[in-house]
Amino acid sequence: MAAASVATGILLPSGSASAAATADPTLDSATKAAFQRLADAVFTDRTQSLVSDAGNGRHKSHPQRTSGFTGKVRLSEKQSREERSTLDELRARKSRLARLGEQYSGAGTRVTLDATRVKGRYATADVTETTTLAYEHAKGAGPETTGFRARHELTFQADRKGDWQLTGVRDTDDGHVAVNQVAKPSVAAPATAADPPSATRSATTWPAPANPKNFTATGYDYNAMAAYATKYWSNYNPDYPDFSGAAAGGDCTNFVSQSLKAGGWQHVPGYTTDFHKWFGNSEIQSDSFVGVNEFSWFALSSKRATSLANVYQMDVGDVLQLDFDKDGSKDHSMIVTKRSRQGMPYVTYHSNDTYNRSVASIVASYPTAAYYAYRT
Repeated sequence: MAAASVATGILLPSGSASAAATADPTLDSATKAAFQRLADAVFTDRTQSLVSDAGNGRHKSHPQRTSGFTGKVRLSEKQSREERSTLDELRARKSRLARLGEQYSGAGTRVTLDATRVKGRYATADVTETTTLAYEHAKGAGPETTGFRARHELTFQADRKGDWQLTGVRDTDDGHVAVNQVAKPSVAAPATAADPPSATRSATTWPAPANPKNFTATGYDYNAMAAYATKYWSNYNPDYPDFSGAAAGGDCTNFVSQSLKAGGWQHVPGYTTDFHKWFGNSEIQSDSFVGVNEFSWFALSSKRATSLANVYQMDVGDVLQLDFDKDGSKDHSMIVTKRSRQGMPYVTYHSNDTYNRSVASIVASYPTAAYYAYRT
């Protein structure tokens, strides 16, 4: 595994002016290391575009880290345009966040190279990005940082001189909901069932009307739910299967169900396809334990959850679901692990693996999605 994170402004030697090489290029250790450094620069640029200018001391016109790559490994002209467009979109997201009262004072991104493959004049590099952002003026019981882990595939093509150009960046996690990603989120196939209960869509206006949570009424341990999610957001619990990358929709609802179970939700055994049942362990899981829509149907029909009018009314142990394309089929589940005294909930989730991300950041990233908040 290549060393992570490098200093800014890495300059790679310019290519020779000699005649084009006839043999296909190879991936030696120096080239692989350059792939890793360029990936680190790409995702660091994306993350830094979300950090407040006052906090990081940089002006928007400051040269990006990727601009220091020339010669043997660099961005293609097309990918350079793609990155500029991505950074513009992320800066617009930063402005939407600021209007909601949230800013990041600093950030750190680390990229590791997991695998490389080469075929002729084409190469791919699998990388894992780990990013942490610091909340500016963190206060009121809110977290000091948020962070995530994301996996990507980078594609390279060698030119006539054998110099490698980065031609594409693809997010390979099934969720595509990391704070510095702009890819279109994955959407789940519509789920069907006989007479399922309908969740009420929640507003995303800030601030929200007061709706305090009674932490003793249900007998559940909401702090235990949050502690479980915090413990296993990146180090998955081996006592359960890992559905990351699964065609069925990923690991997000499986993770939420595990967290609720840790806080006292009891199994309701029965057929796996009956949404009135809810159970999960290492060997078998009900559809309601792992499926986004099926979970909603179980939670509402069993009265273990009720719909909240506004997403900002959520508190620790509550659940947030999104329908990215508003087709009536929910696509993603998250659980609240903190709430500040100012009324901001923070969610933790799988796919991408993320901890303590503010609901404001979710809303700013996906302003056109449909939101469903549940009081558990």
